[in-house]
Amino acid sequence: MNNIGNNLKITFFGESHGEYLGVVIDQLPAGLKIDFDLLNLNLSKRRPKDSISTKRVETDDYKIVSGFYNGFTTGAALTFLIPNKNVKTNDYENLNQIPRPSHADYPAYVKYHNFNDKAGGGIFSGRLTVLWVIVGSICQQILESKNIYVGSHIESIKNVYDNSFDKNNIESAEIKSLNNDYFPLINPDIKEKMYETIKKAENIKDSVGGTIESAVINLPIGIGEPLFLSVESYLSSLLFSIPGIKGIEFGDGFNLARMCGSEANDQYEYNNGKITTITNNNGGILGGLSTGRPIIIRLAIKPTSSIGISQNSIDLKTKENVKLTIEGRHDPQIVSRAIHVVNSVINFAILDLLLFENKQDWFI
Repeated sequence: MNNIGNNLKITFFGESHGEYLGVVIDQLPAGLKIDFDLLNLNLSKRRPKDSISTKRVETDDYKIVSGFYNGFTTGAALTFLIPNKNVKTNDYENLNQIPRPSHADYPAYVKYHNFNDKAGGGIFSGRLTVLWVIVGSICQQILESKNIYVGSHIESIKNVYDNSFDKNNIESAEIKSLNNDYFPLINPDIKEKMYETIKKAENIKDSVGGTIESAVINLPIGIGEPLFLSVESYLSSLLFSIPGIKGIEFGDGFNLARMCGSEANDQYEYNNGKITTITNNNGGILGGLSTGRPIIIRLAIKPTSSIGISQNSIDLKTKENVKLTIEGRHDPQIVSRAIHVVNSVINFAILDLLLFENKQDWFI
């Protein structure tokens, strides 16, 4: 399924090495001015950087083909097209019969009876996350105009850790600072050690994973649609659409299972005449609804599956066990690129949920 959304609806199309990728955004009102500076900044942060990413660099030269006229949305479906220019389809010819370990190759082979486009992973490629960045950037500008901010930092690369958010007190200035950096960290002094860890894996043709910590601040109380569109369930379903994400928790997450209720409960108090909680162990969500406290999300990103080390696989034609060495251009880690996609997905999900309460008022 390549479409999602309730009050905003989006449709993705295209494949990793196809001629075009594209996204259609429905139910944006007429008269919205798109912040292209923000959009271009976010696209640039998702692109490979330095020596810690793949050598495949696409310029992401998008073209708007409907729903936009004289600098404003028209109310019609807003459609972006992005050409793929830097493709090397020959790198993937052997995937017709030898699936790559920990990729979608084999289950997709079964599901689509070997008719799917396998170059670069086809529809399963991280290349398609550029479409999320387009959608998320438009949602970001709308949310920030209402003083709602979404931001993330690289919490860890393998076993090297950044500081964590103060989940009781996160200011918009901190979020803005993180959002201006392509390798966002709360403690920038840890960056060099993270780079060393990435390069060490790359030098032996291996890869590493990591974790991302995200925050949403200034969200009104009561946002969410239980039972099946709660804040947690909707965010989870969308975030798991990002390739490489294998785990999610909210607030103290799995650590809550090791606490007593007296330790885990977020007790209430009046603070300067306002109702708040003393702690935020539940990460700003109770009963699937926002509490007004910062929403805290932690995501686990697996090591990049494409590595240069010889691995065991199978030949689907000869039905033999074989050794596979993956060729092509691949990331030794995807955490520093995925983080900007994570922000985009959260921006979309939060705006879509807000529109249940506010409808068109949120676009003004």
